[in-house]
Amino acid sequence: MTLQQLRYAVTIADCSSMNKASQVLYLSQSSLSGSIKDLEIEIGFPIFKRTNRGIAMTPEGKEFLGYARQVLEQYHLMENKYINKQNIKKKFGVSMQHYCFVIKAFIKVVQKFGMDSYEFAANETKTNGVIEDVKLGESEIGILYLDDFNEKILLKIFKEYNLEFHEMFQSRTYVYLNKRNPLAESKELSLEELSEYPFLSFDQGLKNSFSFSEEVLSTYDYQKMIKVNDRATMLNLMTGLNGYTLSAGLVCEDLNGDEFRVIPLKTEAIKKIGYIKKKDTILSELGAAYITELKKYQGRLL
Repeated sequence: MTLQQLRYAVTIADCSSMNKASQVLYLSQSSLSGSIKDLEIEIGFPIFKRTNRGIAMTPEGKEFLGYARQVLEQYHLMENKYINKQNIKKKFGVSMQHYCFVIKAFIKVVQKFGMDSYEFAANETKTNGVIEDVKLGESEIGILYLDDFNEKILLKIFKEYNLEFHEMFQSRTYVYLNKRNPLAESKELSLEELSEYPFLSFDQGLKNSFSFSEEVLSTYDYQKMIKVNDRATMLNLMTGLNGYTLSAGLVCEDLNGDEFRVIPLKTEAIKKIGYIKKKDTILSELGAAYITELKKYQGRLL
């Protein structure tokens, strides 16, 4: 396996065509095809398959190309720094479930590393999207939580995808609702007290199993439930229907305003909030700085 072969494979994927890729690379199509065939024999599976619309990646090929892009990106960084002596564009990506402190930490990192040239990505997505982004190398870090219910299943998935989970801190379970809700001034709430109000759950799409839920107590038989797939819609329903959801205990008023409240839920359910990354990899400078910012919230969520 060579860097050249990796570059060939990535170019084919970008072009979705062997013919177009050969033109971009100034190679004959037969030479390019032969090089990819040699690579596929070496790694033991096909990277591409031919379709009526051209070239498509196999599932194994998609994962392989995620690693290939990372290798090529690191090579180009080294080449620019040590050979070409160029200023390097800093790159960093994080995928996350919805936590406002995760965004605040991201903002801090962007502000701290005030480079002239950078390319950052903050991907708020579904639970499976967080896992897939890190698996495929589209994000260096993924932020999510484990609890007594989902831990066994998610850890099995992490192991299968060669990912590892690092716990940062734990959080009690809180009720998140609009300040105009009749229960907004309560010191603590039970699910029974909330039964007349709709529970708002973020829809996980095709992976909408209990184990992928972003809310703890996902198997509880809620009397009224509304599934949403948009964060703004969820906030609107909290206002219009006095709905509520379950979350970590932190409201970022500078980002979300002062319209919402968090109230402890009467339960022993605890979230283990942490990050996933590829196993046996070292965090980049930006990745390490981001985790440092996140850990500053430790002690503020219990």
